[in-house]
Amino acid sequence: MRLIKNIIEVITFEEIGLEAGLLQSIQALGFSEPTPIQEKAIPVLLQGTKDFIGLAQTGTGKTAAFGLPLLQLINKQDRFPQALIVCPTRELCLQISSDLEKYKSKSERVQVTAVYGGASIVMQIRDLKKGTHIVVATPGRLIDLIERKAINLEQIHYVVLDEADEMLNMGFRDDIEFILQNTPNRQSTWLFSATMPSEVKQVSKRYMKQPFEVTIGKVNAANVNIDHQYYVASHVNRYETLKRIIDFNPGMYGIVFTRTKADAQAITETLVREGYDIEAIHGDLTQQQRDKVMGRFREKSIQLLIATDVAARGIDVKGITHVVNYELPDDPEVYTHRSGRTGRAGQSGVSVSIVTQREVYRLRQIEKMLNNRFHKMDIPSGKDVCRKQFFHFIDKMLQADISHGEYETYLPVLKEKFADIGKEEILQRVAALEFDRFLKYYENAADLNMREDRRTERVTADRREPRTRTGTKSGGYKRLFVNLGTKDGFYKASFLQFILDMSDLKKEVLGRIDMKEMNSWIEIETGAANTMIRSLDGKNYRGRRIRMNEADSVSRSKKLQ
Repeated sequence: MRLIKNIIEVITFEEIGLEAGLLQSIQALGFSEPTPIQEKAIPVLLQGTKDFIGLAQTGTGKTAAFGLPLLQLINKQDRFPQALIVCPTRELCLQISSDLEKYKSKSERVQVTAVYGGASIVMQIRDLKKGTHIVVATPGRLIDLIERKAINLEQIHYVVLDEADEMLNMGFRDDIEFILQNTPNRQSTWLFSATMPSEVKQVSKRYMKQPFEVTIGKVNAANVNIDHQYYVASHVNRYETLKRIIDFNPGMYGIVFTRTKADAQAITETLVREGYDIEAIHGDLTQQQRDKVMGRFREKSIQLLIATDVAARGIDVKGITHVVNYELPDDPEVYTHRSGRTGRAGQSGVSVSIVTQREVYRLRQIEKMLNNRFHKMDIPSGKDVCRKQFFHFIDKMLQADISHGEYETYLPVLKEKFADIGKEEILQRVAALEFDRFLKYYENAADLNMREDRRTERVTADRREPRTRTGTKSGGYKRLFVNLGTKDGFYKASFLQFILDMSDLKKEVLGRIDMKEMNSWIEIETGAANTMIRSLDGKNYRGRRIRMNEADSVSRSKKLQ
């Protein structure tokens, strides 16, 4: 019995070596026991001499895992930068600084300074000159300060690379190497990452010596608290599918990810016109606009944030219930970062993906990478949406707090007004006021569900599928001919971008592209074929008139000649 008791005994923060002041701070914050990454990392990092790699998903407590040891290791009497934390975005930089301030609230005075783009560099230089112990920085602003000789990193003992995979995905490899080269006297480097792509491995091999590695869960594994769901829809119904998902989840508080800032803005404008509390966050926003949007989102003044991957990196908001992939990311590892915005700190969450039949194979690749099965969901019908909204409203009404306010003073008037109306009619009128918009919108709503073609799941990376005798793909695709080819200076990627720019269509409507020297054949969804033809046929390219039409008509005309 004693052996069993020891096995199941919970490890405490006291047992992993934290000093009294830090223990008081984290106890005041309500933390009683360390998370797995904290339990494994803190005892190693407190030594201060070992390089360290921590692989764990977002939301598992990584900030405390490196923040608490740093606060204990630095010499409080020396007012110069001794520890450097580098992270990908302004939001994460501010979040880490805020967390460190909380962790040190009951301990000796430690100065933490955040430096990041989008804020006055003059003010940040002034703060550094006052003296500081720990600097939290984004790569670009830190390099700017180094080049201005406004910060001295020669006495930095500890360097933390937080969200290393995201920094490398964002193109910060040269910046990270420059920073590491300018911290020659560091005693240890600590690298934290959700995934372990090849670039992270290369940096670790070059700048770390026999690092102690801790992996919580499987590398690239999905958070077990997240339910991964997907809906199969036609490309033209993607927006309507998103709208039904939102309407079917009235308590949703989440982020919708798009691939481009144009999509983010267009979806936001359309949903706002239809009465939703939604805002977009993308690269075209100023820092002031971005901060305002994020402030409203954190306060839950808006229900959903429509975001691009670049704009959303580093966002750490509690209580997100849903992440919606309006389109799948090109890089499967990006899916891990998107879905990691929900299901944090032990809470459950839902990651939803909207895919076409042709994209299901990409979903299977992500499943394999995460070793986690995704659940196929039916797109809700109009009646399903109205029913869900109705019962959500009834539950809200029953849970309404009527203890505050002088509602009883209105009761006599209310009783008089409703004297000749029965309870059933009152309920019907209340429902009509609340749901008139929904009922009218979904009155004749079409079924958006598509039968999933099993062949789609067997499509290889170059998207080959069986063809009909006419050359048109099964599943509603047409084959178009165009008199442009490699002789016109195109290769496949540039040609793809050219026809998408000319037609203003999405890449998802296209299938296989066969390029020859003088002409090319393009597979495209039937519903988008005429748009493509109208956009290109008759236009000029470098003095040459573009001719585009259906491939079948080309073959017929040749037979007639």
